[in-house]
Amino acid sequence: MSMKKSPISSRRAFLAGGAALLATPALSQTAGADYRTPFENSTVVERDPNEIVRRNMSSFRSLDWRPYFSDTRKGAILVDVDSRALHYWSEDQSIYKLYPTSVPLTDDLTRRGRTSVTLKDPEPDWRPTPSMKKRNPEWPDYVGPGPDNPLGTRALHLSWTYYRIHGTHDTRKIGRKSSNGCIGLYNEHIEELYELARVGTQVLLI
Repeated sequence: MSMKKSPISSRRAFLAGGAALLATPALSQTAGADYRTPFENSTVVERDPNEIVRRNMSSFRSLDWRPYFSDTRKGAILVDVDSRALHYWSEDQSIYKLYPTSVPLTDDLTRRGRTSVTLKDPEPDWRPTPSMKKRNPEWPDYVGPGPDNPLGTRALHLSWTYYRIHGTHDTRKIGRKSSNGCIGLYNEHIEELYELARVGTQVLLI
């Protein structure tokens, strides 16, 4: 006789096995990809999260906004997927920030181009898309703000549906290929960026 999973056990399974993949744009997921574990496609060196973050931060370099934007009206955010870094310039260019990020698992899952911040969410919550729920029926229908939420403490929604720049409670993700499309920051960094960015801030992913 089969036993039906309780909501509590389903939630525990979700948190243990899938939390690092949840803040992901369903439209960017590719058929046939294996999402069983968050870092399935990571390289050997990326199995040490501290080392990969140290390596990435040591290779970071300051950039000028001019090659990427015609102006800095409402501020500008540049996400360099290859170096796993996010650059921010304020509108008057008096503030420049450089943060390490998590990035999508593969090029197929990476959307590049110009977008903008459309919503600032101070207490992000998460709901699976229908396609996520179909693939993973054990996942909860809703995760509210708090330590279990894969979007961390703040989120910046972009004009691309389902795409966000957000925090994470799982610090192992930063500096790694660990999402299906979104860009993740340490919570303390997204909280700082949240205060600096505005609705309408330009965003470019390269």
